[in-house]
Formats: sequence, C-alpha cells, structure tokens
Amino acid sequence: MTTKTVFKHILVGVDDSDDARLAFQYAIATAIQRHARLTIVSILESHELSVYEALDKDYIHGERSELDEHIKSYVKQARDAGVEQVDALVSEGKPGEVIVNDVIPHAQADVLIIGSIAKKGLKRRFGSQAAYMAKYAPISVLVIR
Repeated sequence: MTTKTVFKHILVGVDDSDDARLAFQYAIATAIQRHARLTIVSILESHELSVYEALDKDYIHGERSELDEHIKSYVKQARDAGVEQVDALVSEGKPGEVIVNDVIPHAQADVLIIGSIAKKGLKRRFGSQAAYMAKYAPISVLVIR
C-alpha cells in the first residue's frame, strides 16, 4: 500500500551560496503550490571564527545582527512571491547538527529543503552538511543542486 506524503510545513536552509539560493527558490515554489507554511533557517557557523573573533563579543554580536537582517530579506522575498505563511529562525553552531538536533524538533516541519554543491576529488570523501542532514534528519530531506 502506498501513501502520498503531504508536505504542509517546509523548512529551508539558506546561506549566500548558489545552491542554497536554488533550494530557496524551489522551497518558495513548492510552498506556493502546496499552500504550505515556509520556515527559513540560517546558521551562523561559529567554527569558522578565529580565536580573536570568537573572544570579541562585539564581533559575534555584529555577525549575528547582520545575519538577522539578511534573513529578513529572504522572508520578504518569500512573501513578495506569494507565500502566505513565512517565518524565520537564526541559530549558531555547525549547520547540520543544529538543524537536525534543534531546528527540526522546534519547527516541526514535514520536509527539509537544502542545497548541496557537488564536490570533486578529495573533498567529496569528507562529507558535507547536506549529507549529514540527509542521513540524520528525522524528516524527509530534499537536496537541490
């Protein structure tokens, strides 16, 4: 017996990469088509900071404020495109772990849409945030390239 999966709440991970922008556009189109709620999430990657940056509270606050403002532009884009229910979350840490362990349980979405850059050579052997989320997320994961 097959059942049709209905996605009524879409979670999309965004950053400034081309693949994330593709995933975001796909999430918008899907939310409009399915009359679904859209939650946009972005993670401030704290592991990319130097020791000096991590110790500078003003730097961290500035980065977080910048990200908060940036995600508002994603919300506006989604609303302008016609998505009726849009909200956003910003968090800090390793994106895959934070989204799987914190964001998904909090947002209670039905599906996660993320982008993934196809890696070549040795880089593909080390895995990626997208691979981590696809493997460990308790909900369906759609990877856009």
